[in-house]
Amino acid sequence: MEVDTAQISLLGNREENQDRVAIVSKAGATLLIVIDGMGGHAGGAEAARLCVEVISSEFNEVELPVFDPQGFMHRAIGHAHTELVALGNKISVEARPRATCAICLVQDGYAYWGHVGDSRIHHLRNEAVVERSRDHSHVEVLLEEGLITEDEISTHPMRNFVECCLGGDSSLPAMTITRYKRLLPDDVLLACSDGFWSGLTDPEMASITSAKGPLGPQLRALGAQAIKTTSPHSDNTSAAALRFIAQA
Repeated sequence: MEVDTAQISLLGNREENQDRVAIVSKAGATLLIVIDGMGGHAGGAEAARLCVEVISSEFNEVELPVFDPQGFMHRAIGHAHTELVALGNKISVEARPRATCAICLVQDGYAYWGHVGDSRIHHLRNEAVVERSRDHSHVEVLLEEGLITEDEISTHPMRNFVECCLGGDSSLPAMTITRYKRLLPDDVLLACSDGFWSGLTDPEMASITSAKGPLGPQLRALGAQAIKTTSPHSDNTSAAALRFIAQA
């Protein structure tokens, strides 16, 4: 499987970067991981680091090709949640470390993704958003009920209220895990934190599919645009991207 990948994690107008990003590849499969440590809780950066470590380890240990991609993602996200809860119990503080997450597995020309909270996965093709994950957030509920528009999400006063996350309570959070998505040449999968997607329109984000050359400079340009749009209140801005070139 031939792919091009890139990742960014930018500070924005924050004092600390509490996002963590990883791209893990082996034996014809690639996993994109974006974790957004929740800044309103203790140890957001440590929460994000731990989640990336746990999910990466799960991928490195699984036999490839992954026989049950949805089961793998449920297990990996659940394990990250359990470890984060254990970390919170050790810290013994009221505001336990928490995080949102988005992961995307690509193998054999297909993509599978899972997420918790408002970190997202976008499937981009021909300068358009084919599909995006649906946030576990209050504003996503308002959107589904027709009370706000897609364009109003990023500026709504309750845009930062997530319905579920990793960490905190011991019970597993709600996860959304997809069935397979068939990829075509030049499709781009983009996993990102809310600091990234909230500063870009769909056409701006999808423009990455038309640009020529390596994915890295294009992704960095989008990250810079997201920060510029949301300054002086920009959040940590992180993304992991994969361009599908061909199935070997």
